[in-house]
Parts: sequence; structure tokens; C-alpha cells
Amino acid sequence: MSDAEQISGLESALAERARKLAEEHLANGGLERERLLAETRQRLGIEKEHEVLAAKAHAEHVYRQRVQAAELDLHAALDRVRQELSDAALARLPAHLSAFADDEARYLPLLQNYLREAALAIERDELVARFNARDLQRLQADWAHHADAAAPGKQLSLSPEPLACIGGVLVASRDGGIRYDNTFEGRMERLYETLRGEVAERLMLQAGDKNNG
Repeated sequence: MSDAEQISGLESALAERARKLAEEHLANGGLERERLLAETRQRLGIEKEHEVLAAKAHAEHVYRQRVQAAELDLHAALDRVRQELSDAALARLPAHLSAFADDEARYLPLLQNYLREAALAIERDELVARFNARDLQRLQADWAHHADAAAPGKQLSLSPEPLACIGGVLVASRDGGIRYDNTFEGRMERLYETLRGEVAERLMLQAGDKNNG
């Protein structure tokens, strides 16, 4: 074989080798490209899934906040309504107490209990009791009996000066230093919040009975 033929064969072999290397390089490049594309798609899919989950979590959080806010507003509105109804009911209480005080058979035993409670609450032996004009007229004829029954062992005097109140009694020490206001007004003032709560509870029970009925 001549030198020219050998050189030509060598060139052909080199060209074939170069072609194969180029094909392998292209094939490897294609595989790498597909791998990179697959990784990119997977990463984008994960990121998209995270975004969707984050969006759902945010929406759920906002929804819960709105529900809680609505519940708080509802409870606040119901509390306001109950308080308004309770205040309206308590505003009518003085008229009911005045009518109750007109019924001597029911009222006078209660008045005697109020007198006893006030007299025993003051740790003094000399006391003065004050009533409104109506009760003063009712009690003064038999005051000694009422005083002995209410505060045995104490000197309980009846003040001739009428007290401006619906009913009940105001008892004070002789020197006026200690007072126990057991009038209807005094008791309502002390027990206002308790009465308000009881009225509100009763109104709720009545509303529940109507709804169930």
C-alpha cells in the first residue's frame, strides 16, 4: 500500500472517529438536556404545589379570622340586646315594688325582715329607724312590738321624719356614724349587677322556650 493510500485511510479513520465522538457528544448533550428539563419541570411543579398549598392555607386562615370576627360581633350584639332588655325590665321595677308595698299582707313581713337585717348588721345598742311616710304611719302605733321583734336587746327608736323612698327602711346608729340602707332603692343599687344578670338569664330562658316551642 502506497503512502498516499495509508494517509487516506488514516484520514478516513480519524474522520469516522470524530463523527462517532460528535454523535456521542450530541447524544450525551441530549440526555443532559432532557435531565435538566425534567429537573426543571419537577422543581417548578414542587414550587407550584407549594404555592397552591400556601394559598389554600392563607385562604383558610382568612376564612377562620372572618368567622371568628363574625361570631364575636354576634356575641357582642346579643350582649347589648340582653343588657338593653335587662335595663328596660329593671327600669319598671320601682313601679312593681311600689305596687307590692301597697299589699300590707305581703309587704309588712318583708319590711320586718329588712328592719331586723339592718339592726343586726350595726354593732351598736342604740339605733334609729327611718321609713317613708306610709310605712311610718303603719308602724308607729305598735312600734315597740316591731322594735323588740327586730332587735331584741337593743334600743331601736323610730324617727318621726319621713324618708323619701319606695319602701324598706334605713337604720343608723344614734350618732349617725353608721348607716345601713335597706330601702328598696338601696338594695337595688347594691344588687343592680346581680339583678341585671338574673333578668338577662331569665330573658334568655324565655327566648329559648319560645324557639323550642
